[in-house]
Amino acid sequence: MKLVIINIKQLLNVRKETRILRGKELAELPVLENAYLVIEDGVISEYGLMQDLSINMKSTSIVDAEGQFVLPTWCDSHTHLVFAASRENEFVDKIKGLSYQEIAAKGGGILNSAKAVQEASEESLFNSAFIRLNELIQLGTGAIEIKSGYGLTVEAELKMLRVIKRIKERSPIPVRSTFLAAHTYPAEFIHDHQGYLDLIIHEMLPVIAIENLADYIDVFCEEGFFNPEETMAVCRAGMKYGLKAKIHANQFSGGAVTVGTNVNAISVDHLETIDEKEIEILAASNTIGTLLPTAAFFLRMPFQPARKLIDAGCAIALASDYNPGSSPSGNMNLVASMSCIQMKMLPEEVINAATINAAYAMGLGETTGSITVGKTANLIFTKPIPSLAYLTYAFGNNLIDKVMIRGNFINE
Repeated sequence: MKLVIINIKQLLNVRKETRILRGKELAELPVLENAYLVIEDGVISEYGLMQDLSINMKSTSIVDAEGQFVLPTWCDSHTHLVFAASRENEFVDKIKGLSYQEIAAKGGGILNSAKAVQEASEESLFNSAFIRLNELIQLGTGAIEIKSGYGLTVEAELKMLRVIKRIKERSPIPVRSTFLAAHTYPAEFIHDHQGYLDLIIHEMLPVIAIENLADYIDVFCEEGFFNPEETMAVCRAGMKYGLKAKIHANQFSGGAVTVGTNVNAISVDHLETIDEKEIEILAASNTIGTLLPTAAFFLRMPFQPARKLIDAGCAIALASDYNPGSSPSGNMNLVASMSCIQMKMLPEEVINAATINAAYAMGLGETTGSITVGKTANLIFTKPIPSLAYLTYAFGNNLIDKVMIRGNFINE
């Protein structure tokens, strides 16, 4: 079935070929005005200016997008979508002045979520996560990465990864799975780090490889969590099983970016505390720096230095960090606006970082993230808006009219 979308006010992120964008390239957003787009079997097959449209309309289905902007769906390359319970009590503790680390020290934080996941059934975890996924799709997310890391036992981590695998099999959008048992040390291993590392390396990873449960391996490299040497050991163990590395890096302290680039991580994520030296290291590497502004917002931390990273020539992506403790929202539209408002990114930079670069940050750059012939037709149709900048300027409004996944509008 051929579908032709006509009278598109602006068709955003139109690219004949794609690659990771770095530095000043992020501000270059190819746009076609008064455009058409052709979709066949859920895949983009043609696009151009309306004045050049020469398709036999009798054998096609027509969608009139007059006044609308059409862009690739958001690619959310860092989430913790599978969890058993919310943590609004800790939210109140934060309001009262407790820090993230203080809440963790009294049994909250990651350990709180781990206890809930350990007690939950696989079915309940799947059902709640799949509901969240569909909510995010309606908000314009068209590809997503999901991490484990709230299990912290062999049984519970594998349970989470099996849930993610089920989501991947059922999801209408591409899903990537990340193994994050190295999220924190369980209470019984606080004084026996090697014991927990052995569980990860010798008991969890072999099963993950046999059942094909993960695409990536991730470590929370941070003071009070996993040090650089422990992080390297976990990443290298995962890489032996074909898992590429991702790193939770430089959220509260420095050093993890260097670790990530040393293991050729696909991305280093957070970067609230990155300094000039590590910015240079990241810029000289093939690793993408993924910024998570809603986590900084929720924890009342300084926002990531996006301008310094871009000006230094880094490749950066944007993601939601959707999780119950430090970013209880997967709304990428809010991420996009916050990136402009609080990190001084241009709207063009934001769209590139949250689509094509974010797609590459989860290994999907060849199939999604831009308007390119041969890519999946996962698209956002905006309501009529006056300009591109309005998309991130009007942060309190829902500007999405329709979301298309694989060439079909959802909820129609």
